[in-house]
Amino acid sequence: MMGLHLSRRTRIGLIVLFALGFLIFLPMRMALGMAGLDRLGVAARDVRGTVWSGGIDQLMLGATSLGSVNAGVSPLSLLMGRARFDMWRRNGAADDWSGAMTVGFGRIGIDDVTGALPLGRTFAPLPVSSLVMEDVTAYFAGDRCGHAEGRVRAQMAGQFPGLNLTQGLSGVASCDGEALLLPLVSQSGLEKVNLRIWRSGRYVAEMRVETADAALGEALAKAGFAEAGSVRVLKIEGTL
Repeated sequence: MMGLHLSRRTRIGLIVLFALGFLIFLPMRMALGMAGLDRLGVAARDVRGTVWSGGIDQLMLGATSLGSVNAGVSPLSLLMGRARFDMWRRNGAADDWSGAMTVGFGRIGIDDVTGALPLGRTFAPLPVSSLVMEDVTAYFAGDRCGHAEGRVRAQMAGQFPGLNLTQGLSGVASCDGEALLLPLVSQSGLEKVNLRIWRSGRYVAEMRVETADAALGEALAKAGFAEAGSVRVLKIEGTL
């Protein structure tokens, strides 16, 4: 039987075609696994479609549910050596959001996130129900915060006695050494929440309330705040 002999150029061409076919039809589930987004605490109930146009049911970031989203990898980002997974949730509801999770060259993080991300009781007993983001980008380079920008507003699910936090607290994302820092301040400037998040998912949230009101100070003490002069402080730690 006569053997099939292919030229070197033909073999290279077939390999390239095979690689392109693999990329074109690469399942989104496989792409997420290859990118290692589980290092961000990402999980899902179900993933469908291809790497270019897929869907993720019940996307989870740690213990926080981000709902069901559409997703696709940006071809341009691949040319720059990164895997950028663009995601969006658009149901005409208050919890709609869009943005991306990006992995590449020793960095991992989020890009251009806009919308409300529900938190549930992630930071309990702090009554922060959601974070409303405006074009937020933040990534870790190795174990350190490499860059952070964009405005964040924390919406409060409940109220501490004597405090009016209906407008939430807001601030601009930044890096603080190894940690991502969200320095959030109320409209009055008397209530502040500093939220620090590390690459490992560990976080420290500290709420500070400036007050000379004895009745308010007593109410805050019952809610777990410690006294530090004219400031009441509540500090919690955990893992996302």
